[in-house]
Amino acid sequence: MPPTFSNGKICYIQIPATDIARSADFYSQAFGWKMRTRNDGSTAFDDGVGEVSGAFVLNYPPSTTPGLLIYIMVDDAVETIAKITAAGGAITQPIGGDPGEITARFRDPGGNILGIYGGPEK
Repeated sequence: MPPTFSNGKICYIQIPATDIARSADFYSQAFGWKMRTRNDGSTAFDDGVGEVSGAFVLNYPPSTTPGLLIYIMVDDAVETIAKITAAGGAITQPIGGDPGEITARFRDPGGNILGIYGGPEK
């Protein structure tokens, strides 16, 4: 099924990476993102529901502090935290840092800080 095309939808993200293969492996293991090679040879990804795509880019500074903060929706935050750490990421804010929400933040192998949003908390 093709992604939804609608005015105002976020559709593409460039994620800074120091090692593209390592970042691709991380997001594939932690979130089940599908990796593909674009016509120009770059590594691209599609999120878990096929609605957002993007690419890993070298020579961009990582987003190391929350400013614009991207959250990835997950079915089970606790399980996803285990996947993140097993895949080489680090938790920078555990569950409970945002009262009333089930969220956590992590650092990916490229040094970027992103969040997870979801549940249930176990």
